[in-house]
Amino acid sequence: MTTVFDFTARRLDDSEQALADYRGKVLLIVNVASQCGFTPQYTGLEQLWRDYRERGLRVLGFPCNQFGAQEPGDAAAIAGFCASQYAVSFPLFAKIEVNGPATHPLWQHLKQAAPGLLGSTAIKWNFTKFLVAADGQVIGRFAPATRPEELRGEIERLLQPITPAT
Repeated sequence: MTTVFDFTARRLDDSEQALADYRGKVLLIVNVASQCGFTPQYTGLEQLWRDYRERGLRVLGFPCNQFGAQEPGDAAAIAGFCASQYAVSFPLFAKIEVNGPATHPLWQHLKQAAPGLLGSTAIKWNFTKFLVAADGQVIGRFAPATRPEELRGEIERLLQPITPAT
């Protein structure tokens, strides 16, 4: 069975990242943009990262320019904006496409594993979020309007140590 750990993605610094390196971690994967009405969600994403990274959460940001051209900058501009405006320290990846013929393979998998409303696989806008369990299985898809802090309960549940049955 395919999991997110079967994919690779290019980091914002142009290095290749095997998602298998995150095996055993809970992932929150988000398509992000610097000039979107939802851009202030960077604050909430960063807070989740800071609050839960020691317990095994990894927030992964994937810039995308497909919605209203709201991520027009190059890698340096994206990195500079995220650092200066939101003190983002979670991993950021190279700009990708999440819809259409050039959809990144990871995002094809995410969309198939967790369709949206009425079974739609298309990403509707920036800041669509996918929560992935430590075994690489996609647990849920959350709309752009879902604030990062609203995911705390689900993240807490996924981060709970597994207790053997007695």
